[in-house]
Amino acid sequence: MFSSAVGVLFDGFAYGMLLFLLSVGLSVTLGMMNFVNLAHCTFAAVGGYCTVTVVNRLGWPFLAALPIAFVAGALLSVVLERLLFRRLYRASDLDQCLVTIGIAFMSIATFAWFYTTEPQSARPPAYLLGSVELMGRSFGIYRLFLTAVGLAITALLVYSLEYTRFGARVRAAVDNQRMARGLGIDVDRAFLFTFALGGGLAGLGGALAIEVIGLESTLPLSVILVYVLIVVAVGGLGSIRGSLVAAIVLGITDTAGKYYFPWLGAFLIYLVMVALLMWRPLGLFGKR
Repeated sequence: MFSSAVGVLFDGFAYGMLLFLLSVGLSVTLGMMNFVNLAHCTFAAVGGYCTVTVVNRLGWPFLAALPIAFVAGALLSVVLERLLFRRLYRASDLDQCLVTIGIAFMSIATFAWFYTTEPQSARPPAYLLGSVELMGRSFGIYRLFLTAVGLAITALLVYSLEYTRFGARVRAAVDNQRMARGLGIDVDRAFLFTFALGGGLAGLGGALAIEVIGLESTLPLSVILVYVLIVVAVGGLGSIRGSLVAAIVLGITDTAGKYYFPWLGAFLIYLVMVALLMWRPLGLFGKR
């Protein structure tokens, strides 16, 4: 029992780190910029399909494809922010939802046209597959890799946004635009950077998720968006720490539920979400 519990905690933690990468960008844009971007998971799918393309069709190594996935998600987010999203910053929540969910549906049709509706795969290198023995227990190497990547990105995000001058400018721009402009801060550039960072992390998460949850054309709405919205709601808007804690809690809960209570399926994660939001309506670390 103890051995299985350790394995469930480990797998759930790794899954939680993946959810964090997918959701932190939406938490920042929704919480700091008050922009409801339901097309956020399209960036994850773009990163996944770019990885599939460069690995399977161009013969690139899997690890070399990960920066491509980040850049692809970031570029798409920049294009959409410059051409469309910036026109909706002062629009109602309903208008933002309708436009962004429409983009998500258009992306699904585009993916199905170019890649069909069949599941796609991009196999990691052999040294990331299999398992390794640690303290007498077996741990999946790929999940160890996911955990390491997630922790490294978390540390880099916290340092960049909390302890650097550039991060202070970004926070000032999204907290009070008028004051930031008066201080000479380029608010448009700060918003652009925020979207690019969130889109890039989603693209990276989409590439890393191929081995864990697969990749198909309907993924932006059928799987990823649901879990991402749960993480954002439970963690609290605009809180990187909240997204991290919520992603880990929900990842472990979902994994444990499927292992110990298979008859509940994925329903357990919704029960946990309801319980946490009844306890903390603003999320674990939400302030508004």
